[in-house]
Amino acid sequence: MATFRALVLHEEGGKVVPRVETVDEARLPPGEVTVAVEYSTLNYKDGMILEGQGRLVRAYPHVPGVDFAGTVLHSDSPEFRPGDPVILTGWRVGELHWGGYAERARVPASFLVRRPDGLTAKQAMAIGTAGFTAMLAVIALEKHGLAPAAGDVLVTGAAGGVGSIAVSLLAALGYRVAASTGRPELREYLEGLGATALIDRAALAAKPVRPLDRERWAGAVDAVGGMTLATVLTQLNYRASVAACGLAGGSDLPATVIPFLLRGVNLLGIDSVMCPRAERIEAWDRLARDLPLAKLEAMTQTVPLAEVPALAPRILKGEVRGRIVVDLAA
Repeated sequence: MATFRALVLHEEGGKVVPRVETVDEARLPPGEVTVAVEYSTLNYKDGMILEGQGRLVRAYPHVPGVDFAGTVLHSDSPEFRPGDPVILTGWRVGELHWGGYAERARVPASFLVRRPDGLTAKQAMAIGTAGFTAMLAVIALEKHGLAPAAGDVLVTGAAGGVGSIAVSLLAALGYRVAASTGRPELREYLEGLGATALIDRAALAAKPVRPLDRERWAGAVDAVGGMTLATVLTQLNYRASVAACGLAGGSDLPATVIPFLLRGVNLLGIDSVMCPRAERIEAWDRLARDLPLAKLEAMTQTVPLAEVPALAPRILKGEVRGRIVVDLAA
């Protein structure tokens, strides 16, 4: 039986301990499709799993990594054949199911989508769950009436993975983008992605002093949550929407219903984990078409598998800029 290299998490003395190990392919979970994984990536949820937070993983030993891109090795599904390029994000892979921090993965065929023409496996993981989520947020805003002529669009947590790709996408689609960050030293980076204005994170993180502030935003992508999301709701234009897709600033929402009742604003929840497959395909096709690949390259760094555990606490503290791609061959 073949073996492969993987980052395996063990629970020892109440702590999660990661080790790069050689694993027998017979240990892979059941599924119709076996994939040779070429690249994975590091997301906020990966950081939580690697640090043992949130009880996201219930059984050890465990292979984390909530997304991956690679090539089909074996398939019992008529939908995929050996050699097909595929992407996986979500479906609780890396949590309930073994994930992408391994040279091999086995999953149900329904979890996979074909990699669109024009994207390499590395580019697909530079996008990853974060970029896929950003695209879902932009599509949701568009479906609720957002258009470039409507005015400025706010992106919170703009220097992170979701935020960086949201800024790039929106700018490429013709929107004026205001980027909120707590790291003013990243002004040049964010302007390079297409931001036309920078907003200090602290200005949005304070408790709103009134139930309605002046109208500022034609739409917003919020990757922060908490008080920041509450403040954004008070600043949306009449009938504007905010797409909520993160909780780096907290899971509570200390808001009132006043913006919904007096301005008719919309709070759009973005779920990338269990998102229906047809919407996944639409989002990946849009990413291949609309995301400037040169900007994607500028926001991406590549690391070997062994370096991933050390990056987990950094992404949880908001110290990671843009996207981190994990090269399974390195």
